Amino acid sequence: MIGRKGIRDALLAAVLFGLSAPIAKILVGNLSPQLLAGLLYIGSGIGLTILALVRSGTPRADPGLHSADIPFLAGAIAFGGIAAPVLLMFGLQRTPASSASLLLNLEAVFTALIAWAIFHENVNGRIAVGLLAIVAGGGVLSWNGSFELTEYAGPLAISAACLCWGVDNNFTQRISAADPVRIASLKGLAAGTVNTVLAGWLGQWHFTRLIWVALALGFVSYGLSLVLYIRALRELGTARAGNYFSVAPFVGAVAAVILWHEPINRGLLAAGALMAGGVWLHVTERHEHRHVHELLTHEHKHVHDEHHQHQHSPDDPVGEPHMHPHRHERLEHSHPHYPDIHHRHPH
Repeated sequence: MIGRKGIRDALLAAVLFGLSAPIAKILVGNLSPQLLAGLLYIGSGIGLTILALVRSGTPRADPGLHSADIPFLAGAIAFGGIAAPVLLMFGLQRTPASSASLLLNLEAVFTALIAWAIFHENVNGRIAVGLLAIVAGGGVLSWNGSFELTEYAGPLAISAACLCWGVDNNFTQRISAADPVRIASLKGLAAGTVNTVLAGWLGQWHFTRLIWVALALGFVSYGLSLVLYIRALRELGTARAGNYFSVAPFVGAVAAVILWHEPINRGLLAAGALMAGGVWLHVTERHEHRHVHELLTHEHKHVHDEHHQHQHSPDDPVGEPHMHPHRHERLEHSHPHYPDIHHRHPH
């Protein structure tokens, strides 16, 4: 099945991120939400930076960042690592928790809309219905019987944060062929610095041994999860990877049932059914049409399949898979595909 690795990576990323919620429940009573967010992101950035240094003596599995990637990386960090956390903090202070949880489901919607409207990624009816089912499942999980709007500034700020994360996801997909560990470490350090500075500015900083737990949780549930998510973006495109990742709240809810013996209610079962239906629509998608690959030069690990019929120089590595800068000639053909790094064509 095409995209199998991407689907696996997206769902595993959702599992790692979803598990952070019930574990963070231990920490949030001792650390303020802003400080906890900063520590989780900092743990992600520091852990992945150490991982990158440990790997530095081994052959590269992915290419490094190039000058053409810098604007997209800077945009991803600015929108997702800096603007979104600040907007979310502002919004949470002015919005009831139940309403905020519902609004956070907008991230998947904005991600898919931006991918379709601006980056011309194919989002067909099947994917749209799957998205609606998964988002509806998230809504059922976070619904407590009411949606309160005491003022508009808070909800608008949370919605703007979701929009920023949607932009972040789409920018990150544009550079997803590069080393995901390096990308994720930079984003983690940026977001962690912003949130930690905000916590200090708000007078929320204090030392406790739980800081080390938060840093370790951040490395696994934010850092490694983001690395897997970037790999999924590379294989599946933004909308599909984002939709798979949106099952994370359900993973967290199931983990809470197991860890904290919370009751299994009708909302959890309904959310599971909706999300399972949405994932099934995605997994069983078959997207095939005649399309054109325009002239392209880039670098990533590859084998000599139908998309990689190119000449080698004496300095290029032998054996497959291998990695070197290579040129794609213009090619027109038809086969099942996802909007991965080789299929960013208009529809």
